[in-house]
Amino acid sequence: MTTTLIVPGLNGSDEGHWQRHWVDDDRESVLVAQDDWERPDVDRWAERLEDALEAHGEAYIVAHSLGCLLTAKLADRPSAHRIKGALLVAPCDLQPTERLHPGAIHFGPMPTRALPFPSITVGSLNDHYMELDRLTLYSRLWRTDLRNIGLAGHINIASGFGRWTGGYTLFGALKDKAKAPRRYA
Repeated sequence: MTTTLIVPGLNGSDEGHWQRHWVDDDRESVLVAQDDWERPDVDRWAERLEDALEAHGEAYIVAHSLGCLLTAKLADRPSAHRIKGALLVAPCDLQPTERLHPGAIHFGPMPTRALPFPSITVGSLNDHYMELDRLTLYSRLWRTDLRNIGLAGHINIASGFGRWTGGYTLFGALKDKAKAPRRYA
């Protein structure tokens, strides 16, 4: 079976967060831990994610918030070929995120390259970390399928997402997409 790497964002995913439940529910999933959840540095975080990809060969990624940007930033790196597919849940926009958490995030510019692996981006109408027009823009730039799940906030504990079974359905759709023959433009 293929490993699923769970990639949290700023502050990690606290106990009770749907990503923590995912690790408990799916024995093929592994949480990619960071040394410093409170002060994300793109180079250190990318190194940790690439180490996990190296250790597991190929893997799916299920990312949340800043973890989505980390995953998207791998588009230009050799490790991208190890990613079978990525479920990007509630990606954040760096400008509002940096305003909400001044001085904490060192992630450079927003990633804008097309992702070289199958992906589905999941967002909502009222996420204060990523407005809908920006979510649509980045989904286009990344060439990912966008799924808007309505008034779901940041799809985290604060917006009522503990165990999120709808995520498993979306992950199944991602796996189906990854198995389908690739179409080239």
